Amino acid sequence: MPTPPAHNAPHHALSEDSILACLGRHFPQTGPSLLLGRGDDCAVLRGTRPLAVSSDLFLEDIHFRRAYFTPEETGYKALAVNVSDLAACGARPVGFTLCLGLPRWVDAAWLEAFFSGMASLASEHHMVLAGGDLSGCERLHISITVWGEPADPGNFLTRGGSMPGDVLFVVGRLGLARVGLNVLEAHGRAALADWPCACAAHLHPEPQVDAGLMLARAGFNARPPALMDVSDGIMRDLPRLLGLTGELSAGGQSGRGTLGAEILLARGQLHPEVVGYADATGKNPVHEALLGGEDYALLGSCAPDMLPPLHAAIPRLTSIGVVTAGGGIVCNNEPLDKLAAMRGFDHFDRYQQDA
Repeated sequence: MPTPPAHNAPHHALSEDSILACLGRHFPQTGPSLLLGRGDDCAVLRGTRPLAVSSDLFLEDIHFRRAYFTPEETGYKALAVNVSDLAACGARPVGFTLCLGLPRWVDAAWLEAFFSGMASLASEHHMVLAGGDLSGCERLHISITVWGEPADPGNFLTRGGSMPGDVLFVVGRLGLARVGLNVLEAHGRAALADWPCACAAHLHPEPQVDAGLMLARAGFNARPPALMDVSDGIMRDLPRLLGLTGELSAGGQSGRGTLGAEILLARGQLHPEVVGYADATGKNPVHEALLGGEDYALLGSCAPDMLPPLHAAIPRLTSIGVVTAGGGIVCNNEPLDKLAAMRGFDHFDRYQQDA
């Protein structure tokens, strides 16, 4: 990924009208999914099909740091993390709303670059910006809501529905964004020289939209795959997929009993930068991949007979194990519940530590 140019233009104070004008230069006012676009009190959406809707916050010094994120990367990733949720539902992205809390340091040059990065992803997926809100803020605050339509043919996919004997699979790289975060925190953008793929995975994640749509189509005339995106690491997200955390909708695992998993994950399945970083820091590369965080890969399960056609249709799909009965998750014959130090990302861990 090329390094974007620096933005050294003189600082120009912004007004709400100038921000809206800048936004208008990057995002069209109309689109096929809108009956009424920005500028009124509400947008009016067109369509008779159901919509999948998701929202995410993207906050300065929580989700990103200006020290090593360019404005383009900030705008791109703020939308990408939401688009990844649509991919996990097998949804085709359609549109989004954007709420911005902008600090005093934001100027016209920064905003142009920010919207440019966001618009590049919106254009790639033909997403329309329907509206949102603006406010002053002490730190940069970005809140996005996205919506998408089901595949044609296809229905939305959910996390629930795994059964004993199902194959577990991922689409995308595990642990690569974690390495990127660690080296960027340690070395800033200088880390791009030695860890280009890891840094790109953290700064510029690629939502697996096409794979999600293919999985939804595959499940249209068969038992659909269970699917979610990996944003907090396999350690936290696999129990969610299996219904072990109480988050699935009522009946999501009804009649299937307590599920578990046996994972087989070899060094050779991991990206070389994950292995190289683990070796250089004295860590277990498989553990780093399981901890992950912000991979925005897809994690799913499907009936065994569905796996060969999925492999053929989705080149980056990799099987990593099987769903079992009776609870418990084992990776390479190692029970994960005994690795107390291995926990995926949780925003509120630091609150517990301070208590």
